[in-house]
Amino acid sequence: MTTAYASTVDTPIGPFTTVVNGEDVVLASGWTADLGDLLPQVQPALRPTEIEDRAELGRVTQAVRGYHAGELLAIDDIEVLQRSGEFREHAWRMLRTVPAGKPVTYRQYAELSGRPTAVRAAAGACAYNAATLFVPCHRVLRTDGSIGGFRWGVEIKRWLLDHEEKSA
Repeated sequence: MTTAYASTVDTPIGPFTTVVNGEDVVLASGWTADLGDLLPQVQPALRPTEIEDRAELGRVTQAVRGYHAGELLAIDDIEVLQRSGEFREHAWRMLRTVPAGKPVTYRQYAELSGRPTAVRAAAGACAYNAATLFVPCHRVLRTDGSIGGFRWGVEIKRWLLDHEEKSA
């Protein structure tokens, strides 16, 4: 049995829930208060069997609040644990290097991830990202520069991009 810990905080764009393992490493996160929206994204071998609710998750909760208050770098040092194939795991690490306020296109993201022709695979990395915000898939735009979709809604993605542009 593996126990994880979850906390939901209010943000300007709605509730944000983070799930961490026993070492305070983020397993899943997103703009929802429903763990059922988050846990299916976690790779089965990492998925906890028990989740304990907490009011706070220490520095992880501080980072979430800080980011939404304009401290964009607050999320950068939070450790994340995701498992998938070699390309997707590498792509997630590369996504964490995209600076706030400087979104990239899926084509640029594929190039950054070392496979310039793998635009669909790069998009797949965003789609299967369980640690939203900490792995900032909202910083990726369609190849034509339009906003595209986002698991938590286009309105939230637009808010995040505007927030980063203003606060950067």
